[in-house]
Amino acid sequence: MKRVYLVIAICIVCGNSNAQDNAKDAGKVYGDFRLRYESVHQSNALQDADALTLRSRLGYKSADWSGLSATLEVEDSRSLIDDFSVPPAGVKPGRYSVIADPEVTEIDQAFVQYTSSMVTAKVGRQVFTLDGHRFVGHVGWRQDRQTFDGVVVAVKPIDGLVVNAAYLNKRNRIFAEEADIDSKDVILNTSYQTPFGKLVGYTYLLEVDNGLPNALDTYGVSLSGAVAMAESKLLYAAEYAKQETNNVFDTDYLLLEGGAVWSGITAKLGYEVLSSDDGANGFATPLATLHKFNGWSDQFLVTPNQGLEDVVLSVAGQFAGGKWLAAYHDYSSDLPLNGVSDLGDEVNVQYTRGINKHFSAGIKFSAYSAGDAAFGKVDTDKLWVWAGAKF
Repeated sequence: MKRVYLVIAICIVCGNSNAQDNAKDAGKVYGDFRLRYESVHQSNALQDADALTLRSRLGYKSADWSGLSATLEVEDSRSLIDDFSVPPAGVKPGRYSVIADPEVTEIDQAFVQYTSSMVTAKVGRQVFTLDGHRFVGHVGWRQDRQTFDGVVVAVKPIDGLVVNAAYLNKRNRIFAEEADIDSKDVILNTSYQTPFGKLVGYTYLLEVDNGLPNALDTYGVSLSGAVAMAESKLLYAAEYAKQETNNVFDTDYLLLEGGAVWSGITAKLGYEVLSSDDGANGFATPLATLHKFNGWSDQFLVTPNQGLEDVVLSVAGQFAGGKWLAAYHDYSSDLPLNGVSDLGDEVNVQYTRGINKHFSAGIKFSAYSAGDAAFGKVDTDKLWVWAGAKF
């Protein structure tokens, strides 16, 4: 990364020396702040958790110089109330329920970018996401979001076709720098906009660089689109993936989703399966924005060995200048454990509103009810209230 920082400094100097007198040509300074209260109550021996955290992000993007530019961004998270645990970061393990927002100050992004009419390439530490974050995401819900060190290239050879390729040698995770992971991840993702929707094919070859056999190889395809009707729109999505874990376990992923938009209301019904290999291993998506999927109570950040089936009904719309969303999840295991398969159910509700182009606020709540005791889950309620500012 030190070499990347040096190149960034050179690009900033070159870009600014090429700039004109106006502020736009001199590059861009930006900031992003979020103050959030979070509480967690679980029906177990852990103390209830409370957190009030402030995440500050300051960055600078240089002016463009013959297609080259550079971005440098610093992120800081401070705890004003810290009655919570973050075991991966060594914060009060075993005392409180988990709120995964440790205090940290770090370089969030530091990359050099080249852009042409056909190619965009980034080298360095960067945010990198694909296809709604199901397999590769930034976990932006947490205060210390996930970024990656590596090389990312996107090529658009013809209209509607995008080829993404990346090599990632470090996963900068959400638990502060001590829990970051060296990796040898290869990402290939190709999408094409067909008359029937967006068709995507992908290969994700993941490996933690620790000298131990741990390959996680995923191959998949998806199709998503919409059909306009007279006063409404029909939505559909389907996805299938095959995964091999260290050439030992074989698991599958399936998503079927249908929905409709009518009078400003969007309703969706989805069926998602992360399968099991004979109860010994479950389908995994370690680079995903996991909080976005399978309920906001974060019960299934790690797929159970028996796998997971999630039937979800969601409804969303607008009210009083903001956006609301409600969802219900019904969970079960792909394979039974000791003859049982009920993994519980969950309700999620959220309301967010942009106050103007600089300020926003929101509130959301999740209530998880545990299923069969054999799975070791407990009832969990979580509440978030936040305010954000950007410039």
